[in-house]
Amino acid sequence: MPSNNTKVVKSPTENRLISPAETPREEMVEEKVKMKKQLGLLEGVAIILGIIFGSGIFISPKGIIQEVNSVGFSLVVWILCGFLSMIGALCYAELGTAIPKSGGDYAYIYEAYGPLPSFLYLWAANLIFVPTTNAIMGLTFAKYVIQPFFHQCNLPEDGATFMAAATICFLTFLNGYNVKTTTKIQNVFMFCKIGALVLVIIIGVVWMGLGNVQNFQNAFEGTSTNPGKIAKAFYSGIFSYSGWNYLNFMTEELKNPYVNLPRAIYISLPLVTMIYVLANMAYLSVLTPDAMVSSDAIAVTFGNNVLGKAAWIIPVMVAISAFGGLSVHIMTSSRMLYVGARNGHFPTFLSHLNIKKFTPMPSLVFLNILSLFMLCTNDIHTLITYCTVVESFFVMLSVSGLLYLRWKKPDIPRPIRVNLIVPIAFVLICIFLIILPCFEAPIEVGMGALITLSGVPVYYFGVVWQDKPMLYQSFMDKVTEISQKIFVAAHEDEDLEE
Repeated sequence: MPSNNTKVVKSPTENRLISPAETPREEMVEEKVKMKKQLGLLEGVAIILGIIFGSGIFISPKGIIQEVNSVGFSLVVWILCGFLSMIGALCYAELGTAIPKSGGDYAYIYEAYGPLPSFLYLWAANLIFVPTTNAIMGLTFAKYVIQPFFHQCNLPEDGATFMAAATICFLTFLNGYNVKTTTKIQNVFMFCKIGALVLVIIIGVVWMGLGNVQNFQNAFEGTSTNPGKIAKAFYSGIFSYSGWNYLNFMTEELKNPYVNLPRAIYISLPLVTMIYVLANMAYLSVLTPDAMVSSDAIAVTFGNNVLGKAAWIIPVMVAISAFGGLSVHIMTSSRMLYVGARNGHFPTFLSHLNIKKFTPMPSLVFLNILSLFMLCTNDIHTLITYCTVVESFFVMLSVSGLLYLRWKKPDIPRPIRVNLIVPIAFVLICIFLIILPCFEAPIEVGMGALITLSGVPVYYFGVVWQDKPMLYQSFMDKVTEISQKIFVAAHEDEDLEE
């Protein structure tokens, strides 16, 4: 919904917001510099592990066990989610090398189905995936911080929501004010994330080695046969594997990418699956399924049962991990909204940068507001279902685009070409996962579908219709001008304080 008459301040010395048309020449030159192919197979595997490992493994076990009602089948779900992620990653490897354009799913859907479906992906991503994931990560951090203080009683839900909101606002400010600070401390966040996971696994292996395996007896007893509940359990598992569909973005930096990328996928995703299964076995060796379902922070409850006075170590490491993951997600997702606005698919003012900080301040603030709105519910697993069902639809659309392009454009170069059975199986599984929750969680699915389809009139009004009334143009100009004044005034106050 761009405005053709956007007013932009022209002073080169003023601390202001700039539109993409004013991007400094130096930045344009830098964008043409190509990355060196300096990453081998080992580095590729390490990057994939870093992308996928997140706070989901400390959230999702509860969501899976409460849907399937058995220890054995919960572990089967974790294994199948890993397998689904692996075949999906292989499909995306073909898509990413056959359609070497930036934008991921947006580019793949556009190439196969045209501008409207690709716009709906961008619309859903910025109105559903991104703010909902921010809310999930914020609530995870809040619950792991608060839970140790309420060891013998229920967690105050309003307190967790308030802390999550404050954390999201603080990290939005930090990413707008000084993004270098967040990038410099990522190593600490990564260490805590891996450290907490390794600690859980080691404790679990030792615990089981001491003979504590009674929770695995009759492992499949009471397994739910409700297809809708099983599909919801898969969504919790898929959330923990999030990131596999970004792996082909590494192609430019990998040595011999068309050989090493599939190898990295074959090595890393089974490794992730094994680690996730071991972590869940560790949880289940200490906690009964009922104890897991009743816990708001599984790793905290796990630590309290086996570590005694040292139990504080796990919640601290998980909280730092969630804090870091949220910070990175806020930083990267704001860039997607910024690019969407720059391409004319969102209002122009969202494509502005602050010339002093070079951060997309309007995009950060806009997503912050949407993320706070998602905190209207503090049920993490409801948010996961709401977010993942819509995202799964667009992932299925991307992979179905692979099949469509095989038919319509069989001659385009495909450096990586998967067996046709792989994308067909993936699409069929996704259809199963999309349809069945409609009966088990109709409100979450209905809201996701409604918000996604609301993008259709927005697309025709904001993108297709070019000759808009002058009243609309004047309104958008005014909004852009006000947004500039707000952010400029804020940074002028900052300069005075310095």
